[in-house]
Amino acid sequence: MPAGHKFVIADDHPLFRGALKQAIAGLADVSSVLEAGDFESVKAIVAANEDIDIVLLDLSMPGASGLSGLISLRGIHATVPVVIVSAHDDPETIRRALELGASGFISKSASMENIRSAIEAVLSGEISAPGDIDLGVERDPEISDLIKRLQSLTPQQTRVLGMLAEGLLNKQIAYELGVSEATIKAHVSAILQKLGVDSRTQAVILLSKIGGEPRPAA
Repeated sequence: MPAGHKFVIADDHPLFRGALKQAIAGLADVSSVLEAGDFESVKAIVAANEDIDIVLLDLSMPGASGLSGLISLRGIHATVPVVIVSAHDDPETIRRALELGASGFISKSASMENIRSAIEAVLSGEISAPGDIDLGVERDPEISDLIKRLQSLTPQQTRVLGMLAEGLLNKQIAYELGVSEATIKAHVSAILQKLGVDSRTQAVILLSKIGGEPRPAA
């Protein structure tokens, strides 16, 4: 008998977490649903549960800064599908989320039926996005270049970058990841080179540009 799917619902609004749980309850093969109301809790859950099948992530949770939250989770667990669930459902946000590794995007205004359909599509290995929105192409060349650079990072480098953004020192990151400080220094050097910057501070500033809500180019 199959064990069923393990879900993580990450949203700081209990009522919306309840709505997502209701949507999931209508699916087959659900084994468990874990909930988180802030980004620190999400990271802890994802790090501690290798058998997660899907994460439903709000972009505007306490402790997360827009799409940088997605980047951090991808670094912690590179293979788990992450579906963004957000009220910010403009084409720029959806397109950038998918380019940065999201497996799907669900608008908070979507119907229960559409939410279930999107989740089922992702669980079957598909990429799911609202079908009624033209995602277009990236109009901001700086953001386009940054996304390509972020895509070039390995999962471990992505995780280290996320921890740099949290203000952690090399020795703290080494302790958290269970590796030597020399290993972290090597990761930081590679990150700076791939992002085309000279310092940790510049790397964090660069990451913050993808973190907030996107601004369409003029």
